[in-house]
Amino acid sequence: MQQHKILTSDLCEAHEMLAQFEKEFELLYYQRRVDRLHFMRPWAHSLGHLAPETVTKGPPICSSQWTMERTIGNLGREIRSHSQPYANLSERGVRRCQVNALKVMIPTLDPPTDTLPRCSVDLGHGYVLLNKRERTPHRLPPHEATALISYLRTHDININSDQCPRIIRWARLRIPNGQVARSSWKENTMTRMPRMARNVKLHINDRIQFGEVQFYFQINFDESVKTLALVSLYSAPDYHILRESYNTLYSCTYQGDTALVFVEVSTIQAVVAMVPHRLPNSQGLRFFLVEKPGLDVAQFAGHVDADEEDEEDEEG
Repeated sequence: MQQHKILTSDLCEAHEMLAQFEKEFELLYYQRRVDRLHFMRPWAHSLGHLAPETVTKGPPICSSQWTMERTIGNLGREIRSHSQPYANLSERGVRRCQVNALKVMIPTLDPPTDTLPRCSVDLGHGYVLLNKRERTPHRLPPHEATALISYLRTHDININSDQCPRIIRWARLRIPNGQVARSSWKENTMTRMPRMARNVKLHINDRIQFGEVQFYFQINFDESVKTLALVSLYSAPDYHILRESYNTLYSCTYQGDTALVFVEVSTIQAVVAMVPHRLPNSQGLRFFLVEKPGLDVAQFAGHVDADEEDEEDEEG
């Protein structure tokens, strides 16, 4: 329900799940008793209208109040007059409209904000390799070399471990929706980590899978340059938990070096969070999936993640 485009089948399923939740919430907490009426908040009633109103008004995220609330917050921070705050707010709003009108009439007044960083590589179709990167190529360890050999064999290139090429690792990749996918190669060495962003959603062989990116690199073969990512795939979800949670809790395990694969960067669809958790009466550590809502809306609006790294261009 939080996407710019919603399939009819998904909309029907969402309506069924929301209606069931609303009914069970009412029976469990409200129990149709007057003395428990305060348990029923307006949001519980509005859930039943989300899917039907989507048919007539479009996806809820496109008509939500988030944009207006963000604008109110921005204008509120510009208030400088404590004696006449409302007059000051009106003036700031008028100036904002005047500046926007000038930018529309004279586009050169608004410099582009999507310029590529220095030493980045534009891969086309919205994919961009970003620093850091290694200065000199190095050999892959045996488990990574085995994964690369397997990938090359799928392209009818047969080599042995002694012929495995040296590579130059890259740390980050900007993808078409504006997110920046990092890698464990660089994140594991950072002393200040603003957030973990190396887990990605992949579209491989018509299947959606999730994995942890180890690093990115470019390789020459078939008279072309391919940009690949080494990914450690997560396991398939626990289907019992997935079914019991109505396809909400996608719980899987991290497989490490036993599930290393090389994939083209074009298979990376989004950056996701894999949050660690433990099941009751279980000692093993598992991870559940969290996706950012409204990603295609952000892509539609031209959003690009801020580059929070203050790093040099290259690393030895």
